[in-house]
Amino acid sequence: MTVQTLPSAPSSALVPGYLMPGPERARHWLGQLLVFIGITGILLPIAWIALTAFKVPRDVYSLNAALWFSPTLDNLQTVFQRPWHLGDKIINSLVVAGGTVLLAIPMATMAAYAFSRFDFRFKRTVFLVVIASQFIPAAVIVLPYFLMFKELGLLDTRSALVLVNMSIVLPYAVWMLKGFIDAVPLEIEESAMVDGAHRARVIAEIVVPAAWPGIVTAAVFSFTLTWNEFLFALIISKQNALTLPIGLIGFRTERGDLWELMAAGGILITAPMFIISLLVQKQFIQSLTAGSVR
Repeated sequence: MTVQTLPSAPSSALVPGYLMPGPERARHWLGQLLVFIGITGILLPIAWIALTAFKVPRDVYSLNAALWFSPTLDNLQTVFQRPWHLGDKIINSLVVAGGTVLLAIPMATMAAYAFSRFDFRFKRTVFLVVIASQFIPAAVIVLPYFLMFKELGLLDTRSALVLVNMSIVLPYAVWMLKGFIDAVPLEIEESAMVDGAHRARVIAEIVVPAAWPGIVTAAVFSFTLTWNEFLFALIISKQNALTLPIGLIGFRTERGDLWELMAAGGILITAPMFIISLLVQKQFIQSLTAGSVR
């Protein structure tokens, strides 16, 4: 005698909302509504800034011109002219952020490898100190940095900003990369060393490729933190090393806040982050899912 089994009921996650029972349907549409509200809350300020960047001053303060207005490129041209000179500040931001990443990521990779593979005295304590330094408020250490750079003659220089930002991003990068290096099987390294490979070659040809998604993710976060850093750039920079976030302060004038120019500067700050996120999207997703599949 053959016993026929009835097919199991489909999962509620796969059933359209209009076919669900009453209570589940309500929860489904409530969840959709909350997601819509969340997405709107994130995208609305970005869209508002993007629209304001292409408005003339009279349209900025007009509710009738909130969505329908005659766009102009004058704001994007004005911010590069006197007295704003945002072009110089963009170069400073690129040099500081790029220099910080180029120096911090290799150092963080080596430190993370040492914490992952070597045993030494007070290893756990040292690692906790490195992580704990990330939680020190910037306002507490900005004055010692200012006095130190003043004595060294490094005030208002890009080098000072690179050094400061390295102290900010290194603890985070070390913590992130250690997890990825821990996931690399130690047996692969041991086999390569038995075959005669030096440790430097093992790191370059085995560890770095295996941990590459994490390295890219750490580099992106480090670049973002440095690109958006405000307090240290405000205190340490005076004229020659002003970065883009500090340049936005200049749009507060005697006639008030120049919102159209500030929005244009905001577009210039946001655009590189948007482009980078698109370029490294694949590596970023791999870094998020690296620990879920073995």
